[in-house]
Amino acid sequence: MKNNPSIRIGLWTLAVKEIRRFLRIWVQTLVPPAVTMSLYFVIFGSLIGPRIGSMEGLDYIQFMIPGLIMMSVITNSYNNVVSSFYSVKFQKSIEELLISPMPNWTILLGFVIGGVCRGVLIGFIVFIVSLLFYPEFTVVNPLLTITVLLLTSILFSLMGFLNAVFADSFDDISIIPTFVLTPLIYLGGVFYSIKILPEFWQIVSKANPMLYVVSTFREGMLGVSDVSISFSLGMILGFIGLLTGASLYLLNKGSGIRQ
Repeated sequence: MKNNPSIRIGLWTLAVKEIRRFLRIWVQTLVPPAVTMSLYFVIFGSLIGPRIGSMEGLDYIQFMIPGLIMMSVITNSYNNVVSSFYSVKFQKSIEELLISPMPNWTILLGFVIGGVCRGVLIGFIVFIVSLLFYPEFTVVNPLLTITVLLLTSILFSLMGFLNAVFADSFDDISIIPTFVLTPLIYLGGVFYSIKILPEFWQIVSKANPMLYVVSTFREGMLGVSDVSISFSLGMILGFIGLLTGASLYLLNKGSGIRQ
């Protein structure tokens, strides 16, 4: 299988198509996150931040940067795959992929690559924007930062894929991002450390999986975290394995795809 040129060509073609898809409409995919994050930095960083003071011994705007980057990475990697795969289903072009010589794992990998590329690119753009507001920012642990960035993009690309498989209409692909992902992200320590919360709410917050993603990324960038890094990385890898297995199972079974 490794030497099968049709698989390599198919995977390359699908991945390039997915990347070109969001680059072609860059005004809709790349510019809005930069503008939105700029507003966050202006309002919460420059205007409200000085009144809040420090958080975990850091300037508030500095503390906020990793959370905003991760928020952008999560939403964009998720949205890229869920919208792309559902569009393929809606247009019935999924049938062309299913009858091609490409195995299902290459189909999944192609869409995930597209989501990862968009998520990482958006994360880099938001980081550049953050330097305009806090130019002295330095990354403490680049290896951990990049690792968490890639793993998070993969994880939420897989989540977007599963959402698209079960979606029956365009409304279905916006329900989870609006009513599940967004609240969990905002309550996952993007703008605050859970250490400032009462003990009961600290325990409740630790049931939020977004907390582990955001805090681990903040550990890589700033060297501070509210959770165990080894546990967080293990959890992320575990969910990636679980969602990959579920995605391949649904592809093989044809659930939500073959009508």
